[in-house]
Amino acid sequence: MTVLPLLSLRVGPVAPLGARGTPSGIAKFEVQRAVELSQTGFSGDMQGDTAKHGGPEKAVHHYPHEHYAEWAQDIGQHPLLSSPGAFGENLSTAGLTENDVAIGDVFRLGSAIVEVSQGRQPCWRLNERFGRKTMARDVQSSGRTGWYYRVLQPGNVEPRNGLTLVERSTPEWSIARIWRIFLHRSVQSRRTRRDSGA
Repeated sequence: MTVLPLLSLRVGPVAPLGARGTPSGIAKFEVQRAVELSQTGFSGDMQGDTAKHGGPEKAVHHYPHEHYAEWAQDIGQHPLLSSPGAFGENLSTAGLTENDVAIGDVFRLGSAIVEVSQGRQPCWRLNERFGRKTMARDVQSSGRTGWYYRVLQPGNVEPRNGLTLVERSTPEWSIARIWRIFLHRSVQSRRTRRDSGA
């Protein structure tokens, strides 16, 4: 099977974010060693708001690096776009996007096994990180959201490892397709509220 190399493997501690100093783990740093991956995420990777971030269903965040060029066209050459990690991702790759990945896809990652659990729903912390009031909304509306994995089998992951697809249970339910359905329903809901005068 084809192995998709990692461009960057990243973890980060909780640190103050933005002018308000909100605790956040969105700033993640590249590691050059093997990292243990448990059912709640990578060793050393932290979240500032554990009620909404992290946990078994959001153990690992993957963001496609090819989106960076598109963001540079949209918002200009922001310093964060000069290297992986701008979106708080644990995994950065090229060659796999929301169009290619489906809910339930199972991958081998080092000695661990992970399963695509859901697309990312970006929060206001992206606004603080980029210094742009609309960044989270722009990420959501673009469909360039990235996705999360749950961990089926804990293990160790090294930067030299890659992702190998081992099982597809629902290939028709790509992250991109689910995003399109979500977007359509959101638009329809807004139209209904507008037409009803709500």
